[in-house]
Amino acid sequence: MSNIAANTAPRAWQRMLSGRRLDLLDPSPLDIEIEDIAHGLARVARWNGQTRGDHTFSVADHSLLVEAIAKDLDSALSKEHALAALLHDAPEYVIGDLISPFKAALSIDYRAFEAKLLAAIHLRFGLPADLPEAVNRLIKRADKIAAYYEAIGLAGFSRDEARRFFGQPRGLSPALVQALTQLSPLPAAEGEARFLKQFHQLAR
Repeated sequence: MSNIAANTAPRAWQRMLSGRRLDLLDPSPLDIEIEDIAHGLARVARWNGQTRGDHTFSVADHSLLVEAIAKDLDSALSKEHALAALLHDAPEYVIGDLISPFKAALSIDYRAFEAKLLAAIHLRFGLPADLPEAVNRLIKRADKIAAYYEAIGLAGFSRDEARRFFGQPRGLSPALVQALTQLSPLPAAEGEARFLKQFHQLAR
């Protein structure tokens, strides 16, 4: 009877291209590989794919933006905390990028599930499971700034509409503002390669 139950129980793990099997309900840092994260994030669409351009604007693209913005806002940001910014959406390599309205409508505690996976990812790469609150605030600020520029540059939002949802970006260098006003989605393979390259520079 127990064998039958085991065979019919819903599968709660995902097989990765690296060969790892990640238990989604109880993720182990030992089953997490950066190559799987980079590959997955480069193929997960931001804005449910509703963006301009020949390619999807991916979570890997977004993650690179957030890390660059965080460093621009805090020139003294450590490599460890810059790495945390790069990995802030890493759980989405498994669970996808659900837009905020849909997360709010889910009956499960989605954020707790996401936080558990992010904690395992942090442990895998030598980061603390819980970041200092000041770093969390910085990453959230950088995340909103990235969303603002993505919204107006790629997702069809007006500036007024983007300001209502994400706030008015402040404190950025002119050079970065210029780059953020010229966003262009990367091909998946290029986004994956850039994400991996930045990870290895920070994790060195």
